[in-house]
Amino acid sequence: MTEKATTQLRITPGPAPATTGTTVPGGSAPAGTAGDPRLGDPREALTALRAEIAKAVVGQDAAVTGLVVALLCGGHVLLEGVPGVAKTLLIRTLSTALSLGTKRIQFTPDLMPGDVTGSLVYDARTAEFSFQPGPVFTNLLLADEINRTPPKTQAALLEAMEERQVTVDGEPRALPVPFLVAATQNPVEYEGTYPLPEAQLDRFLLKLILPLPDRDQEFQVLARHAAGFDPRDLAAAGVRPVAGPEHIAAAREQIAKLTVAPEVLAYIVDLCRATRQSPSLSIGVSPRGATALLGASRAWAWLAGRDYVTPDDVKALALPTLRHRVALRAEAEMEGVTADSVIQAVLAQTPAPR
Repeated sequence: MTEKATTQLRITPGPAPATTGTTVPGGSAPAGTAGDPRLGDPREALTALRAEIAKAVVGQDAAVTGLVVALLCGGHVLLEGVPGVAKTLLIRTLSTALSLGTKRIQFTPDLMPGDVTGSLVYDARTAEFSFQPGPVFTNLLLADEINRTPPKTQAALLEAMEERQVTVDGEPRALPVPFLVAATQNPVEYEGTYPLPEAQLDRFLLKLILPLPDRDQEFQVLARHAAGFDPRDLAAAGVRPVAGPEHIAAAREQIAKLTVAPEVLAYIVDLCRATRQSPSLSIGVSPRGATALLGASRAWAWLAGRDYVTPDDVKALALPTLRHRVALRAEAEMEGVTADSVIQAVLAQTPAPR
């Protein structure tokens, strides 16, 4: 893998770093999972995802790798793209290839918080209230068109995304491990939408842009459908599980041992502080954003087969990790400035350690 800054995230196989630890950050696997000979190499298993997902989804390699990075970091992803670029199919295929549970919520203006988290239901037979879990109790939650529901319902996801639990009637209930929210939003329709507040945007690890396919990719899509491909029948497409929660837990254990030099940490700090001083931005990257960039860079380095993080890893993840954590000034937006262009300028102006 050529180590250079790029917005196209890709999984590249590489040798697994040695691990000796006994804890799994953010996971529930037993100690020593990474060294279990029955498990196999978690990097090889997760690298195989791209080939498996390609059986159903044409292109979108950047989104695939971004979702894997988010799973490895225990983070969440905001997917932005016009309708019809396989956002829903991508999540369904990923869950099948990872043997993870998945549920989908269609966010609408009349959706209530209890429709997301679950609620207490009265049972006339026992004369008691019992908790009925909502769709948030799953591994991969597809929050479809999240910006079409009012802020009150959007906020129902905040505790789940940050604390990995939901509280109903004063009682916290833990969510499954791993847990990832993949929220989608349409970038071209604003009528009848409720923009996500900065506090909720900041809780997404990555914002991934799903582009329209090029001509060759669109031809492949039509050719598959002409041959009888049914996006609702992934088994017929040959999609099979190639990894599972145990591989994710083992990978997290290995990632926790990656070396991050003080110079690389200082580089991340300098990048984030530079966004706060940009004249084009009214809001720069918060310390949470700096932490997110560190975590994403570590996962990227691990996927590349290294046991240390380089400045190029930071550059590769800067756009998807930071683009949704900044707010443009009105005058800059009127001049055609974008969040991506500001971050790219910051990357160009901030000296990277050698």
